[in-house]
Amino acid sequence: MAEQTQHTPLSPLAQRQVSQVPFSRPATPESHNRVQIGWIGLGSMGYLMARNLARHRATHLEHQPPLLVWNRSREKSENLLKELGESAVTIAQSAAEVAIKCDIVISSLANDGVVKSTYQDIAVALKAQPPAKHKIFVEASTIYPSVAGELDALISAIPHCHLVTSPVFGPPLLADKAGLVVALSGDYNSKKEVAYVLVPAIGRRALDLGNNLEKAPTFKLIGNSLILSSLEIIAEAYTMAEKSGVGQALVYELIKELMPSPLWLSYGDRMLKGNFNGNGGFSIDGGVKDATHIRHLTAEHNSPMPVVDATYNHLLAARAIHQAQARTGSTEFPVLDWSALIAGTRVAAGLDAFDGSKACPRTVPLRTSR
Repeated sequence: MAEQTQHTPLSPLAQRQVSQVPFSRPATPESHNRVQIGWIGLGSMGYLMARNLARHRATHLEHQPPLLVWNRSREKSENLLKELGESAVTIAQSAAEVAIKCDIVISSLANDGVVKSTYQDIAVALKAQPPAKHKIFVEASTIYPSVAGELDALISAIPHCHLVTSPVFGPPLLADKAGLVVALSGDYNSKKEVAYVLVPAIGRRALDLGNNLEKAPTFKLIGNSLILSSLEIIAEAYTMAEKSGVGQALVYELIKELMPSPLWLSYGDRMLKGNFNGNGGFSIDGGVKDATHIRHLTAEHNSPMPVVDATYNHLLAARAIHQAQARTGSTEFPVLDWSALIAGTRVAAGLDAFDGSKACPRTVPLRTSR
């Protein structure tokens, strides 16, 4: 009689991974090998993602080295080290050090220019010290799709190196709770390994966009067009409610009854309360960058998105008003959240930019003849 193979049952954590990752588990699980992971960029999203990854590895995986982190401002790296301790985090002196020392390098950076300059520095360092074994670079920033091709040209020219594009979906609130959705494009085996590093450590689900590295960044921009368009719709509805005397609060009550998605509830609440502090949220500069990329994408594919066009104009208007206030010292927030685009719809309707209940001070009421 043939001997039956005994299979060890999967832990609840492993079962969750299998159900939320569209790849079979790697032949050699990470827990069986020492895998050095590095993180570059500790912005409002990057910090939370890096923290959750470092904490997850320290508490769920045995014999794994601490996460090696680097940020342009060392203060954020030191804050992360203070929060988690030396068993979970160590600080690198440069992005090049992270690239040389790590098996998997994840980057989350502000814009295309910073991404490209960082990868150029990494390429120079690795050409001087070529890696002797497999190395994966994971680009998690929101970039224009063609930038992925430029990064791939740099990375693929280095022996044993592969690039995966892996932007994430979700606001800082979800990032804080490891509830992000992760998109992945690139080499299949590399994606498989990365997916099991990121889920459930930083995200609740991974989506496979295929081998073309440009697909995940494209998908990210499409996803952000949904968010930006939602902000625009809420802003227009709130502004009309104030002008017509119905009031924003009742519109928010309707949102809670009929459209209680986390996105609409969160940003509807921000606009209602005038909470436009971009620290800990998503900055209006980031919104302008994303809207610019989306409009570029619509032109490239001849696929109009008129709501995004309106959103872009209102983002610019809100930023201009905020910068004018900053010059006179009258601004309430040092960094503006992208939900402040409602300032554009309010001013167009004769209301105060950042308080929809006030009439715009530049508006002169019309006199009626007797």
